[in-house]
Amino acid sequence: MGAARRKQRRLAEKLLQIRLSLGLSQSEMLKRLDAEDLIVYNQLSRYETGSHEPPLEILLRYARVANVYMEALVDDELDLPEKLPSPTKHEGIKRVSGKKSKRR
Repeated sequence: MGAARRKQRRLAEKLLQIRLSLGLSQSEMLKRLDAEDLIVYNQLSRYETGSHEPPLEILLRYARVANVYMEALVDDELDLPEKLPSPTKHEGIKRVSGKKSKRR
């Protein structure tokens, strides 16, 4: 049996940031993710509070909606861009000793 996946400290806040930046309710976000057949909208609340972690397919859909690389969601060292969805596919912003610098 494999080891359990390490929990990302900032994943929940990033998922919430995406939804709020888009100005969507949880049910609207579910539609935007095109995930109505996969999860119910109250599951998004569990993802946004960190009580549950979303499956990889849902993370991929969040990344596509926000137009960021999935790495930007799961890497605790990266911040999401301030403007979402990102006008161009975004790698995230590297956190360097309390400062932000673009990662390229």
